[in-house]
Amino acid sequence: MKILVTGAKGFVGKNLISTLYNIKDGKDKTRNLSIDEIYEYDIDSTREDLKKYTTDCDFVIHLAGVNRPTRAEEFYEGNAGFTETLCTYLKNNNNKASILVSSSIQADRDNDYGKSKKEGEDLLLKFGKENGNPIYIYRFANLFGKWCRPNYNSVVATWCYNIAHDLPIHVNDRNAVIPLCYIDDVVDEILNCINKRPFIIDGTYYGVEKIYNISLQKLEETLYQIKENRNNLSIVDQSDEFTRKLYATYLSYLPEDQFNYPLKMNIDNRGSFTEFIRTKEHGQISINISKPGITKGNHWHHTKNEKFLVVSGKGVIRFRKINDDKVIKYFVSGEKLEVIDIPTGYTHNIENLGDTDMVTVMWANEPFDPNKPDTYFEEV
Repeated sequence: MKILVTGAKGFVGKNLISTLYNIKDGKDKTRNLSIDEIYEYDIDSTREDLKKYTTDCDFVIHLAGVNRPTRAEEFYEGNAGFTETLCTYLKNNNNKASILVSSSIQADRDNDYGKSKKEGEDLLLKFGKENGNPIYIYRFANLFGKWCRPNYNSVVATWCYNIAHDLPIHVNDRNAVIPLCYIDDVVDEILNCINKRPFIIDGTYYGVEKIYNISLQKLEETLYQIKENRNNLSIVDQSDEFTRKLYATYLSYLPEDQFNYPLKMNIDNRGSFTEFIRTKEHGQISINISKPGITKGNHWHHTKNEKFLVVSGKGVIRFRKINDDKVIKYFVSGEKLEVIDIPTGYTHNIENLGDTDMVTVMWANEPFDPNKPDTYFEEV
């Protein structure tokens, strides 16, 4: 299949093109799609390029358009006008390729942008009937995701960028609810359409099945919570689809010199203990470094349970059930990664038997609470 993408350098275009090339180059084998050529058309392309691409393309993904012009007339020139040119070239080349067009939920509104989008829709529907090209009109909601330009026409992109860069955001109505659609879901739907499995909204229009309706207040609160995560080591609830996608989006707007953030290392003569991640839902992860010959632990828990994973060095983990004399030993090493469960009711310790630092990744089922530590000293 040969696919023509107009607006290839825009937000949707960049995400789609990267996926199409992954499929074409065999890097993404999960898609049931074979691609021979990808024709990229954008503002720096020529009309001769468009004439050439429309000679043999099998599917047109029409993303090009104008949404922030200096003159109202540019809406119609860039949306309806360019769509008409595209159709003319396809007709002249006797090309019956399917056409997917990125329209807008504003197409029914009484503004120049919406009216120009509606003109483009009507033109395509007429062209499809007269020339025999299958037409798929998608009225996308407000899109968000990586590579979306901030301070342009996306509230999510703007707020992600501003919050990540310690700039203020402006909220006119916190109670306003907006429909949001994630870019990966858009790309998936475009591929479904190419494979003749589009999601139909009604008899005329198509869309993305996953739409998230969220208030501006909730959006603001979640983004500031995500920002604070890097200070308190917590992670927002990744089981919620929208929050997980918003978290991924926010990270893509971090300043390039702020991908890193420091952790508090609790250091003494035995080594160090450093908290890495704290979550209410999935517990706490810490990194423990023990010096040669050092033993740590010698305590037990009623309810708190842990998992130890030695990733460097070698040592031994000892257990003894409370009120019992039997000592159980597990020898551990970074050369053979295995998880050791630390059951409740067993006092336990870990000793470095090597000549170098021993590094252990430790997981606890709950973050440490100094008011309820559930930790009781007792020698193994």
